Amino acid sequence: MSQASPSPSKKKLDRTRNIGIIAHIDAGKTTVSERFLFYSGRIHKIGEVHEGQTQMDWMPEERKRGITITAAATSFTWRNYEMHLIDTPGHVDFTIEVERSLRVLDGAVVVLSAVDGVEPQTETVWRQADKFHVPRIAFVNKMDRVGSNFESVVDSIQRILLANPVPLQEPIGAEETFVGMYDLVAGKRIEFTGEEDEAPQISDVGEADQEAYAPARERLIERIANVDDELAEKYLTGEAIDEASLRAAIRRATLANKAVPVMCGAALRNRGIQPLLDAVVDFLPAPTEVPPVVGHHPKTGEVEQRPADDKAPLCALAFKVAMVEGRKAVYLRIYSGTLKSGDDVWNPRLGPPNKDRDKGKGREGGSEKPLGRLEKVARLFSVHADSRDKIDDAKAGSIVLAVGLKDTATGDTLCDPRAPIALERIDTYQPVINQAVEAATSADAEKMQAALEKMADEDPTFHVREDPETGQTIVSGMGELHLEIKRDVLDREYGVQARMGRPQVVYRETILGSGEAEHVFERAVDEGLLFGKATVRVSARPRGAGSVVKNAVPPPPADMPQPLQRALPPLVEAALAGVREAMGSGPKGNRLEDVEAVLVAVEPKLSSEVASDVGWRIAGSRALLKACEAAGVALLEPIMHLEVLVPDDFVGEVLGDLNQRRAQILDVGMRGNRRCVVAELPLRSLFGYSTAVRSATEGRADFVMTFARYDTW
Repeated sequence: MSQASPSPSKKKLDRTRNIGIIAHIDAGKTTVSERFLFYSGRIHKIGEVHEGQTQMDWMPEERKRGITITAAATSFTWRNYEMHLIDTPGHVDFTIEVERSLRVLDGAVVVLSAVDGVEPQTETVWRQADKFHVPRIAFVNKMDRVGSNFESVVDSIQRILLANPVPLQEPIGAEETFVGMYDLVAGKRIEFTGEEDEAPQISDVGEADQEAYAPARERLIERIANVDDELAEKYLTGEAIDEASLRAAIRRATLANKAVPVMCGAALRNRGIQPLLDAVVDFLPAPTEVPPVVGHHPKTGEVEQRPADDKAPLCALAFKVAMVEGRKAVYLRIYSGTLKSGDDVWNPRLGPPNKDRDKGKGREGGSEKPLGRLEKVARLFSVHADSRDKIDDAKAGSIVLAVGLKDTATGDTLCDPRAPIALERIDTYQPVINQAVEAATSADAEKMQAALEKMADEDPTFHVREDPETGQTIVSGMGELHLEIKRDVLDREYGVQARMGRPQVVYRETILGSGEAEHVFERAVDEGLLFGKATVRVSARPRGAGSVVKNAVPPPPADMPQPLQRALPPLVEAALAGVREAMGSGPKGNRLEDVEAVLVAVEPKLSSEVASDVGWRIAGSRALLKACEAAGVALLEPIMHLEVLVPDDFVGEVLGDLNQRRAQILDVGMRGNRRCVVAELPLRSLFGYSTAVRSATEGRADFVMTFARYDTW
């Protein structure tokens, strides 16, 4: 009986690749992306990062600074395969862009510098890829630079990233003599000696090449045989390993995350890009080769799966919100089904519209659970950096831009209302730095507020609030550069001139021991009497354990009058709500961390004069604050993990500066051909560090700063 041939949609999905390019800042990600677009025919002139002419770094802020700030999406074709590509930022302030991009990608190209090897931010993005089980190819870039060392980079991938690097190429020459590579899979010699638009010269490996080629190919076969049983059987029996068998084994090992193919090249000089594109097609997965996306039924909680199939019910993830010409647009990854312009889609996170609740005048705390809500997709677009092409529909495996989704936010699931599913939300990061912002003129004040709200909608790590004491507008972000970029966007995109105050650290509070307190609240108001009485006990938890609120109010005694027994549960809930609210602003006005708060007693009161349960809410809140004061309050501050890469000549200057900033030095080791100084210190000590370290090292130091924890210092 003959097998049914694959459907046209299945064939198209098999010839689709959703990939991202990730790396440490300045490793050459955007340069690689530009070469992908040029050699695929998507663009006809190569733009250079250092000249501010790239397609993928399209924001003026990106071109001015020569860095990627926002993840840019595009699509192109190579060997009749449809490629959806996302170029991600390398700067740590924009790590959320990498996180949410990797969540929706099937494979990634990790770009490493042949001079610097695995750098600090490389480790961060590698861990993010591990988190989502994304298969990777490593591209060792800058092979033409002085100090480049292919073997050293391969070793650092294994030693630092704990991966299994498998070189598929052996470089021909190094530094200024780098001209190409041996293809260890196909047994070819590839040389790049012409202009950018000339094809590489490909020839068979000759006798003169065997000294370098033969041992490298043997190592490749051994490494793959160690993780692939099918190839191991052939290898151990002495059977000759042909190209097709080796290629299939490499693909199996890569898709299973048992191996990382390693390629080499020099993107700026247009060397090694075409073989890298071939490797993306040959070794990274199609949407049909990744496991079905898993979520849960929003009402029953049962596990749900959606395969990559146009005919399956719609399931899509909103992974990025952007403002396009002042209107909200949402980037979607379609996991299953087909989405058409004009479709109504179900968002399980959104509750039904409720004017009273939305104004804060509905049921106390808006406690009803979201039941989901329909949103309309007005229009769909395919995307190339900042240009868009209107399309009628998008099928499984696509990454598209949708307009018309008014309330959809980053991390939301959109699905068929007849087959609801909710996917796991995208993790976000809490901001660690605050700045006050005010409009330069009163005319700009209203415009500024609307613009900041739109910017916060786009970026989950950018928060906006009003200080209740001073009335100032406070913006929060991941670092000084992050907030500086936001100020530039405010000016350029929204025409708002704004003044920013000095950066301020976001502090937290904790307690040093245990304490218990009771609070009685009683006040006469126009509506009647407000009354509440609650007792709260607090105790310290281990650092980093988080805060919890528990209910330990005993059930009402049997001899308590029935009306009081019925009244007690809602009063307990009101007091618990007050405790939870107070956890957000402790005795010193900062959020409480690592505190266990237990509501131990609530006293009910029946009186026709008592207006509502608000008094118990206030009593619970104030009892918590009094209990914390009894336990002893300590201030916590953000502690940052700092890694500085610096030449040997300047290690003393870096260490001296860090000691002045009261840093704790954790390690001074080697990373490639530079020293890597690892330290921890408070964020408040790091303001202006970028300028200071570059001045002290003549601009030859690079550093990455990441949030470690909240702690005392």
